[in-house]
Amino acid sequence: MSQKKVDNYKVQKANRKSEQKKEKFYDILERVVGVLVCVALVAWIGYSVYDKVTEKDASEVQQTVMDTSALDDYVNTITADTTEAE
Repeated sequence: MSQKKVDNYKVQKANRKSEQKKEKFYDILERVVGVLVCVALVAWIGYSVYDKVTEKDASEVQQTVMDTSALDDYVNTITADTTEAE
């Protein structure tokens, strides 16, 4: 080996522990950020589903009033005609 290579190896060896600590820190940081992103995504989806479900329950109920007296009269005349024919 040339002297330049030997010097580079010594520098790398001297900094090896600090480089390993940095790599370990960044690995842990990546995992924590990944978990936080996943938790945020699951919470957002859960809230969206909950919001959609409660939106249907909170909707106003409309009541429709209809006059069926004409229909009742018509049905009564049909049943009266049917009973007279028997």
